[in-house]
Amino acid sequence: MAQPLRIGTLGAAMITPGALTDPASKNDDVVVAAVAARDRSRAEKFASQHGIETVYDSYDDVIADSSLDVIYNPLPISHHKEYSIKALRAGKHVLCEKSFSLNAAEAREMAAVGDETGLVLIEAFHYRYHPVFQKALEIVDSGVLGELQHIEAQFIVGTPNRENIRMIYETGGGATMDMGCYPISWIRHITRREPTVTSATAEEGDPQIDLSLQVEYEFEDGVTARTTGAMNQRRFVSDMTVTGSRGELFVRNPLVPQHGNQVTLTVDGETKFDEELTRRPTYEYQLEAFVDAVRNGTSLPTDAHDAIKQMEVIDAAYTAAGLKPRGT
Repeated sequence: MAQPLRIGTLGAAMITPGALTDPASKNDDVVVAAVAARDRSRAEKFASQHGIETVYDSYDDVIADSSLDVIYNPLPISHHKEYSIKALRAGKHVLCEKSFSLNAAEAREMAAVGDETGLVLIEAFHYRYHPVFQKALEIVDSGVLGELQHIEAQFIVGTPNRENIRMIYETGGGATMDMGCYPISWIRHITRREPTVTSATAEEGDPQIDLSLQVEYEFEDGVTARTTGAMNQRRFVSDMTVTGSRGELFVRNPLVPQHGNQVTLTVDGETKFDEELTRRPTYEYQLEAFVDAVRNGTSLPTDAHDAIKQMEVIDAAYTAAGLKPRGT
């Protein structure tokens, strides 16, 4: 039996337990073995809580640990390129949180190093590996909806405080980089095509920070789409509706279906499919797929080259809304 992959995590971000340490605790193929944070005491507390054996003083020390196979990068988006590239250069596979980079140019740099080293580098769009989204893909691919016509997708949450990192342009802030990136990814992956941004409207908070961004798209075959990403409403909404000439597919909570989900298909006026699929977490499926890619070379749908296309759409959306792409 192969030895478990040893993972080092950069920082003790709020997402890390759900995205990494919890699923790793249920997966015999991995062990989270090292951590560093800006504050060593915070890293020590995190290590104690999650059974991590080694605490380092710096992110660079984690990357330099020759016993590690994988680096998990949940740092601010402004730090994704630097530390992901450092990890790749040190011979480590990288699981990088979304958004992958500040902009498409950075994503190209990261992907080039991934190609050069031959190591696995993916953007952590965990939803893509869950049976809920797989079922939605199967339905669309089957052609049962007829000719695709329009897609609506949205992810809406409450407003962070002014000190929240999402409110800082320099670190990659803005609703689109954190929330809106999901519905953008959904419409790209559900169609298996790349859209053209035709218009976008933002509600701006601090200068260059989108509290919400609604984007209109068109695909080459005439399909249209609209995405909304927002962090300025006191409610949680996560859903996608795909409309075709024969019917409609509704997916409730493709984001984190482990907290409740619904896939409803209506064709020719009759509801054909309506049930809740598994509540097993998206992150467990993602980690299994990542391990498979490292061990067996399996290609993954959210690899670095997909991330380039994703960031190109995000850059175009910001430009269309009169805002600067991040990092420019």
